[in-house]
Amino acid sequence: MNGEISENTSVAEVVTQHPQTRLLLEEMGIDYCCGGKHSLKESCNKSGLSWQDVIGKLKETIEQSDSEKSPSKNWTEVSLTELVEHIITAHHKYLKENLPRLKSLSDKVHNAHKEHHGKMIQELKRALETLRIDIEMHLAKEEQILFPLIKEMEAFAKNQGPRPTVHCGSVENPIRQMEAEHDAAGDLLAQMRRITSEYKLPDDACESFKGLYDGLRELERDLHEHIHLENNILFPKSIDLEKKVNL
Repeated sequence: MNGEISENTSVAEVVTQHPQTRLLLEEMGIDYCCGGKHSLKESCNKSGLSWQDVIGKLKETIEQSDSEKSPSKNWTEVSLTELVEHIITAHHKYLKENLPRLKSLSDKVHNAHKEHHGKMIQELKRALETLRIDIEMHLAKEEQILFPLIKEMEAFAKNQGPRPTVHCGSVENPIRQMEAEHDAAGDLLAQMRRITSEYKLPDDACESFKGLYDGLRELERDLHEHIHLENNILFPKSIDLEKKVNL
């Protein structure tokens, strides 16, 4: 994005070209992953925010980052293979380690607090378990089908490998399915926020309760960044590459 940020700029454009704005958008509750295709104005209206104020804060963040000369890594500038490897080692690994941990922690909190908060925690546990099961299947499909195809496509484009066999007709087909599953994950994250009243701890919360809510917030932040990297960078570039090499 070379021009000025305006109310018509998509959220995906902002965070893709200016990764340093991601945390600010996260803090303001603006969806930059599943909802990244929406304009800033649409996203602000949905979140009950003034788009003028949001654009001002975005520009301040960008200017501050530029002055400090410490911007976040721009993932649009790396190869698809490097981006795939980053997603696997950073985000897939995180989910595989933390989803089972959060499940165990939610069980512990339910057992300790079911007398006063049983209904709420039970609803939270169901949403978390649905997310865990869905995510585990999702990661397997990406690692076994989509990601190897993307890497093979790039190797072929660089004359470093044979022409890949696209069993799914086009890379757009598995990508479309992955995006639908991302939307479902985003809905579950939003559902958990509603169930917990924005992760507001009850007065009698123990350390495990606090740890659960902290872990769920971290899960949300990581999954938002993960989905952003795929929906807004990896997938569009993979579709463009397939057209370029005429598979």
